Amino acid sequence: MDKNEGMISCTIGCWLVALLGGALAAVLLMVLGSWGFMQGAFMGLVVAAVAGALLSWIICKPLPAIGDVAVEATAADPAPAPEAKAPAPEAKAAAPASAAADATAAADIKPSTVLPGEEDLAARKGEWKYEAEPKAEEKPKAKPAAKKKAASKAEAPAAAGEGTKPETLAAARDGGPDNLKEIKGVGPKLEALLHTMGFYHFDQVAGWGPDEVAWVDQNLEGFKGRVTRDDWVAQAKILADGGETEFSKKVDKGGVY
Repeated sequence: MDKNEGMISCTIGCWLVALLGGALAAVLLMVLGSWGFMQGAFMGLVVAAVAGALLSWIICKPLPAIGDVAVEATAADPAPAPEAKAPAPEAKAAAPASAAADATAAADIKPSTVLPGEEDLAARKGEWKYEAEPKAEEKPKAKPAAKKKAASKAEAPAAAGEGTKPETLAAARDGGPDNLKEIKGVGPKLEALLHTMGFYHFDQVAGWGPDEVAWVDQNLEGFKGRVTRDDWVAQAKILADGGETEFSKKVDKGGVY
């Protein structure tokens, strides 16, 4: 009787807690979630029903008696299995020992009769040696890079001496030097270099032939090849005749140097 009363009291307590939880959930939904009264009340009842059922099942579930638990635990323990007897190792260990002894005895047995040819073979043993064939002597290969360097050094003086030196002047004529900077490719530094070499006027440059051009190209220190690359002779002919080029117009306007 006492047991049933305890279960009833436990169940009532669980449902009261569940109802309080459902009411709290309904209030929170209506206040914080902006739910209507009917919606909040319905959701509160659902929460109370689910919580009451779970609490009653978990908390108020009757526990088994102590004697029943002991009987179940005893029945669950399985009976210990009988121990297997280990085989005696002596018989197995005897077999390898006898096999090793037979192998040792067989290794010690030597033939008592000398086989034909055995002495000759023993006398020859160790006399023959393998000798590799001597390698042919490799001839040193000539280094092409050294030859090319020597050839380039030999060609350098020859290139410097190519062409014919043009006629030069010790100083500019009475009217003064022409503005050689009007020739495209001649800047202030190169104009000063041409003056030191004796070239002051357009007609001097205009009169250069292929040999003179080759000589000047090779002797312009720091500007080699500039005469041919910028075609000074053609420009100088136009300027010597009093004409103008597109480049000379820019120089006269002062927008180049």
